Amino acid sequence: MTTNEKPVTVIGLGPMGQAMVRKFLAAGHPTTVWNRTPSRADALVEEGAVRAASPAEAVAASELVVLSLTDYQAMYDILGRSEDALAGRVVANLSSDSPEKTREAAAWLAERGAQLLAGGVMVPPPMVGEEGAYVFYSGPREALDAHEPTLRVLGRPDYRGTDPALAQLFYQSLLAVFLTALAAELQAAALVGSAGVSAKELAPYVRETLELAAVYADETARDVDTRTYPGDLSTATMMGATADHIVAASTAAGLDTALPEAVKSLYDRAVAAGHGNENWTSLYEVVARTR
Repeated sequence: MTTNEKPVTVIGLGPMGQAMVRKFLAAGHPTTVWNRTPSRADALVEEGAVRAASPAEAVAASELVVLSLTDYQAMYDILGRSEDALAGRVVANLSSDSPEKTREAAAWLAERGAQLLAGGVMVPPPMVGEEGAYVFYSGPREALDAHEPTLRVLGRPDYRGTDPALAQLFYQSLLAVFLTALAAELQAAALVGSAGVSAKELAPYVRETLELAAVYADETARDVDTRTYPGDLSTATMMGATADHIVAASTAAGLDTALPEAVKSLYDRAVAAGHGNENWTSLYEVVARTR
């Protein structure tokens, strides 16, 4: 059996799980599937996947078991009755949950003779396995190395370290940026929409603004890592005034102000803490208040 023919099991057949199965099949991997709603496997079986009758049968079919579930509790719900089949398996859990729950899952699997590779897929289902796709992994390096050719089918593996929580932290950190940006796009569309302007008309400027924000990534990292916030080009006070104006404009337009109020609150608290004359990056001292 060649490397590209290694079998793999996928448990959880939502849009992401189905996309992964199709990529594995296209790459020549014998793929066993299981889902709590059996009908979700129907089309995949027609395309060549093997339907397992139970989670235990699915786990037993492959050394590599990929989970695409809602959260880590779902792993326990599904695999809790398949503990005898877990020994010797690598479980690549690509579900999202808290870092602590991820560490607990690693310990739970280790007690049953399995290894956890925690992962975070950094593209939506249609882009799985396509150019630019990548997946964060953390956990035992040897587990990733053993199955790297198979997992590479889903996207470039980006290994973050032995602590199983690291993949979650990278995944959720970037999703914090992404989800906030998406919400801000809707806030912006609603704001100009209050004057009868279409979102389509605003869209080119949104793209340019997001590109401009990306330019500040390295500068932000430098300020945060050194905990120095030079205010020669902008200050928290100045930027906070703009945040206040956005709240006022949204209020006047009758919009929901939860998002701009949250941003304004960060500036207000940074200024109150004495960072008014420092760069906007000084908001980090408010966000990371437990450090």
